[in-house]
Amino acid sequence: METMQRLNDRGTNEPETKPHSRRGFAGMDPAQVRELASRGGKAAHEQGTAHQFTREEARAAGRKGGLATHKPRGSKA
Repeated sequence: METMQRLNDRGTNEPETKPHSRRGFAGMDPAQVRELASRGGKAAHEQGTAHQFTREEARAAGRKGGLATHKPRGSKA
């Protein structure tokens, strides 16, 4: 026996999904998000609370990242 398929509002047989409300930064224009982030960074530097990596810190962080992605899966290190 043939089953009847119900069409959704768009006239297709695809399952209907709820529309997600885009809140906060996700709902904003990317240029607007970039502008806000820029303002936050400038404010942090003006207050002196922004962290600036030294060459040694950046080198150590890069080394750690490389090691973390290449370690064996079974390792507990």
